[in-house]
Amino acid sequence: MQNKLNIIGGNWRSRKISFEDADGLRPTPARVRETLFNWLQYDILGSHCLDLYAGSGALSFEAASRGAKSVIQVENNPIACRSLKTNALSLGAEQVKIVQSDVFRYLASDAQAFDIVFIDPPFNLNLAAQTCQWLEDKGWLASYAKIYVETERTNVDTQGVFQLQEIPENWRLLKQKTAGEVMYHLFERVAKANTQ
Repeated sequence: MQNKLNIIGGNWRSRKISFEDADGLRPTPARVRETLFNWLQYDILGSHCLDLYAGSGALSFEAASRGAKSVIQVENNPIACRSLKTNALSLGAEQVKIVQSDVFRYLASDAQAFDIVFIDPPFNLNLAAQTCQWLEDKGWLASYAKIYVETERTNVDTQGVFQLQEIPENWRLLKQKTAGEVMYHLFERVAKANTQ
């Protein structure tokens, strides 16, 4: 089945992207995307973005629409990759590059520093914390990179505080909200002083 969603801001505002049903594919809802890009409004223009577990590409096409200089979408599912390529062609998104790969295989390759990273892994696989740690440990982040992480609400303690045990210690939580069963967070990486 084909699904469609609208890009909500920027050069491609109101343009539709389409995607096939694929296992674990769960596009970020429009109201969450709108909140996220309000948070990032001063960071997107001219940025280099990495979309891990790209899925429908909703987050990274939105970033490209709003002026990101380059976007890499990493997605393992061949059906989702085909849709990403079709959408990039129909939008004329020359700044978007699609990489069909397992995220950890990709992160084990030669690193380049990104300004903004989107992490929206399939739920129930507990991939978010490990992905965050690999980004930090393997040198994929610019000094003050912003990292968006979307998870299930089950990662919350009884006081409603987000529990992602392995977030790198030099990341600070800037924003956090919930929408239904989804919890979403924006972190900023603070560059470590005199790292050896």
